[in-house]
Amino acid sequence: MITAAEIRKKTERKYVDYLRSVVAGSEFEPIVIPCDKKASASMDEYQHELTDIRSQSKEVKGFGYTIEWKTVKTKALGEQDLPERVLFRSASDVERFLLKGGEVSQFRKDVAMLFNEFPQLRPWVERYPLKVIENASSWPDLLKVLRYFVANPCPELYIRELPIEVHTKFIERNKGVLRELLDIVIVEHVCSDEKEFEKRFGLRYDEPWVRIRVLEASIASEYFSGVDDLTMPQSQFCALSLPVQKVFVVENKVNFLTFPKLAGSLLIWGHGFTVGILKSVPFMRHASLYYWGDIDVQGFEILSQFRSYFPQTQSLLMDRATFDTYFEGDKGTPSNVSKPLHLTPAEATLYNHIKSHNLRLEQEKIPQKCIENIFNSSLKISQKIGRASCRERV
Repeated sequence: MITAAEIRKKTERKYVDYLRSVVAGSEFEPIVIPCDKKASASMDEYQHELTDIRSQSKEVKGFGYTIEWKTVKTKALGEQDLPERVLFRSASDVERFLLKGGEVSQFRKDVAMLFNEFPQLRPWVERYPLKVIENASSWPDLLKVLRYFVANPCPELYIRELPIEVHTKFIERNKGVLRELLDIVIVEHVCSDEKEFEKRFGLRYDEPWVRIRVLEASIASEYFSGVDDLTMPQSQFCALSLPVQKVFVVENKVNFLTFPKLAGSLLIWGHGFTVGILKSVPFMRHASLYYWGDIDVQGFEILSQFRSYFPQTQSLLMDRATFDTYFEGDKGTPSNVSKPLHLTPAEATLYNHIKSHNLRLEQEKIPQKCIENIFNSSLKISQKIGRASCRERV
């Protein structure tokens, strides 16, 4: 026989549909829970089950479900009355049974308030009634934010300087629901291609920072008063125009700091997978680009990511000869990446080898002297090259 606890669970599953009927203003339709379980084998169990299901019924409590019975002939107990179905005949019965009376009352008030100011939110409310309830205490402040953005779309201010009378952290803590609401109420002003909240709704934001080294002293002197190690916001980096021929990107900080001086060259600390902040840098689309990372699966996956932005990218010191010469038996970090990567055939072969054996050669394992020799020979870059011969602007 069905239990009172099972009836509660089945009723809870119908709660969202009930809330949708409240939003629609529909006349209440009785909620029916079928009782399709068989009777117990013993009279004691049967009596216990009857007591249980009746204990939460409207007959006993004055609210809740009404039981409809049917007489069934059983092998063990003969003819007995079993519940055929239970019904909730009124909204009050449902709400009081689920202990949701106060919640539904507040829900009705919040829905009315939302529709009064922003009737275009009706489809969202009908789809996500539980979100209305989850944010019950926040709706006054959420509406303040919506009103502001309707009057001031794309305000070009930082979140915490918006002139809205809410807690300074309120918007940051409620970005999820605000994004859904703003997508509706200011739809014509939304940058729909942007996933980040600030970019999507025309706000200022703390940009990622890019750290670079200018590898030719004369360029650093002319453009940066001799400072050759600089960190700047992404937008300022994008605006640079320097007389360099080659741009190097390295994965790790130590290699960034010890990278040799090279004429007509710029060095960027890629900082692992954060190379993504470079994908929109205009001048890099036409530069000669070189990427140098660890010889492990992540190093090649970062190379692939970077090359997806800039197909002309060449890898440095990420070949089989370098690996065989300096590998010391270190184990890497396994990768679950299975999609095709942007690698050359030789890179792909080495990638598959180290992936199948979980191997790693970190950049730092390659001696500095060797690095300088390799750059001078394989790239044919001499520190004696004058600026006049490497003034291709990027």
